[in-house]
Amino acid sequence: MYGLTEAFPIAYKTVSEEGVPGTSGRVNPTFDVRIVDSHANPVPGGMVGEIVCRARTTHAMSEGYVSSAPGRGELQVEPHPEWFRTGDMGRLDSDQNLTYVDRAKDSLRRRGENVSSVEVETTVMRHPAVLEAAAVGIPSELGEDDILVVITLRPDATVDFADLLDFCAERMPYFCVPRYLEVLDEIPKNVIGRIRKDVLRSRGLGGSAWDREAHGYVLSR
Repeated sequence: MYGLTEAFPIAYKTVSEEGVPGTSGRVNPTFDVRIVDSHANPVPGGMVGEIVCRARTTHAMSEGYVSSAPGRGELQVEPHPEWFRTGDMGRLDSDQNLTYVDRAKDSLRRRGENVSSVEVETTVMRHPAVLEAAAVGIPSELGEDDILVVITLRPDATVDFADLLDFCAERMPYFCVPRYLEVLDEIPKNVIGRIRKDVLRSRGLGGSAWDREAHGYVLSR
């Protein structure tokens, strides 16, 4: 299933359904759901955009956010707009199966291509030496982002960066293969264990980051 605190569940699949692998199931009939671009215009079916929703029944989702604006004297609820922007990227197929792709703020744009940090991380963590991975964008001299993946290693494991890139190149589109790799002792997380990508973005490249271009690694397509 897929949802968030304000609206849950937006899509789901029952245990008895075979479903479509990789999706969160069909849209909950208590919600209208659209996939929109950065200007809030609906995108064609199957394309990735931001997931927006509106309730079709009363109390299907939260009423709004509590506001304590100066001068009001007491807490008030600021209602959600008609179409609530989830901040998540996803796509809908012709059968209304919803696929979550990434958080909008964590998605990457490289050389004109949209890249899901989740898909990059999932692939990197399939490598036998990698315990955890987090992908973030690093500003590129060519515009948009280059991709940095920080990893932690399994106990007693070592990793060869060129080998890890070969592993990635065999399993993801060429434009998703990271430029930078870096091993950390620990990836920063919040109190509930969620990776702090804002911290990683602010941190940027560490001194031990490995740059495939500087090392002459040639990416095969």
